[in-house]
Formats: sequence, structure tokens, C-alpha cells
Amino acid sequence: KYNMEKENLSVVLHSQGDLRLEQRPIPEPGPNEVLLQMHSVGICGSDVHFWQNGRIGDYVVKKPMVLGHEASGRVVKVGSAVKNLKEGDRVAVEPGVPREIDEFFKSGKYNLSPTIFFCATPPDDGNLCRFYKHSANFCYKLPDNVTYEEGALIEPLSVAIHACRRAGVTLGSSVLICGAGPIGLVCLLVAKAMGASQVVITDLSADRLVMAKELGAEFPLTVKREDGPEELAKRVEGLLGAQPHITIECTGVESSVQTAIYATRPGGVVVLVGLGAAMTTVPLLNAALREVDIRGVFRYCNTKTYLPMSQPNRNWSLFPKYPFIAGKIYRYL
Repeated sequence: KYNMEKENLSVVLHSQGDLRLEQRPIPEPGPNEVLLQMHSVGICGSDVHFWQNGRIGDYVVKKPMVLGHEASGRVVKVGSAVKNLKEGDRVAVEPGVPREIDEFFKSGKYNLSPTIFFCATPPDDGNLCRFYKHSANFCYKLPDNVTYEEGALIEPLSVAIHACRRAGVTLGSSVLICGAGPIGLVCLLVAKAMGASQVVITDLSADRLVMAKELGAEFPLTVKREDGPEELAKRVEGLLGAQPHITIECTGVESSVQTAIYATRPGGVVVLVGLGAAMTTVPLLNAALREVDIRGVFRYCNTKTYLPMSQPNRNWSLFPKYPFIAGKIYRYL
């Protein structure tokens, strides 16, 4: 008989295509750590990519690795030096924890530290398991009105918060979002929350664009694979009446990146969120001559202060109509 209080069932990736359910020892938290009984863990595209391909860029699965990094759980044991949490607290997990106080940590860009621990990125284990230990400083208490499922989705929401901050979205910004998948949709929600006045969002899927419209996009734009980047850029301009201040590219597809550059107004910003080929052909001279800034995004950092959890009287909840793999899509209200 399965005893979830004593056994630590874990989802372990051994190599490309070799995914197993295994029992692992329940870890003991260190002085500054907490032991969590996991409740909700989303399945990210990166988890699927590691499973199917055994690698993402330079990150290669060389030894068995527990998957999962979009997570929430309950504190069941605290380390001797932990002051901010206690047994029974419900928490969301920030999966990236700096290992050292280097120049990136000191400048507030700890996500760029080359030695950072990150759940389910080789060689670091993730938290798609029954019990998991984590730095107490990177676990955040959930208010009573926030469910575990919502807590797990704070991680992908953080990607959007960081992307919109990098883009400089502010009151009155016009924004183009390329791709209406889960990350494109949370970028839409965050852009509107940060004051974007008009948002065009593109996708091949009409169903995804239906949801984008419900979530606040003024102009859902269905695209076809054969559409040319410059043609699409003109269609975006026609919808807005002017080129957007900001484009957030969430697909990684070469033609979509090209569209993002052509579409953005002179002096604007293109943020690259989607991961595509290592070498991508883009109209760089076009961007340079029009002073279009191209900015990258690597995960996120310091997003806690931007989350609505710090505003207990604000009404925000899940929008439960559509599945987000193992979770749901957020809605800001």
C-alpha cells in the first residue's frame, strides 16, 4: 500500500525518452531550507523538451534528473535558521536560487549568475515529487484566497512580468505579442496590468486567439505559415493605426522574430522570450537604422514585488475554461 507520508514518489528523467516513476529518499532540510510536501507542479515546455530531446542548448541531461519547476506546496519541516516560514505554511516556489554572492547577485540580476541552482535544469533536480527541500528565502507564502494551483502558476507569470519590465511596458504603451500560447497569454495579462492601451496578439491557432480576446487583447490576428514578415508587420500597423511601441516575441520562430523587428516603431523595443534556433537570420540593419532595441530574456528575477499577492484586497483569480497542460491560465481582474 502506498504511504505518501513516508515515500517520495518522483518523476525522473534518465535520458532522452527515458522517463520513470521512482521512489527517492525524503530529503533533510539544511539550516536555511524548508522541506515541502508538494501539491501542484505544472509541466513546462522545457520539461517536455528535455524528455523528448535530452537537452536544451548547452543544458544536457547526463545523469538522472527530477523534472518540474512550476510548483507550490506545504511546509512540513523548517531548518534551524529559518525565520520567515513555519510548518503548515502554503508557499509558491521560486526555482532559481543563487549559489554564491557574485556580481550578478549584488546587482540584482541573480538570474544571470552562471552558478545559479535552477529546478529541473541539468544537473539540478526539480520538484515533481512528493517531498522536496528548497531555500526558505525563495519560498513565498500564499494568501488564503490563492489556491495551490494558482501558486504553481506564479512561475510562468513571472516570465511575463520580467519580459514586460525588460520591454518597458507602461501606461499607454501599444504592444504586439507574437504567439498566444501560455507564455504569450500571460504576457498579455501582465502588459494590460502594467497599463498597455492596445495589444495585438498573433497566432496560427484561432482557438488560442479566442482566449486572447477574452483576456483583453484588442486585436487578435490569425497568421498563416506562408505570410511574409513585412506583410504581417503592415497588417499590425493597420490594426493599430501606427507601429507598436513594443513587441514581445514568444515563439522563437525565425519568421516571427523578423516580423517583430519590422513591425516595431523606430526607437521601440523588441523583447525575445521564445527560444528558437541557435543561429537565426534577422533584419539587423533595419533594426539598427531605426534604433529598435532588441533585448533578451532569461527566466526572471525580483518579480515578487510585482505580484498581486502583495495586494490582498485585489480581486484576482484563475480563468478556468482552458487547460494549461497540468494547470490553468491566470486571469488578472
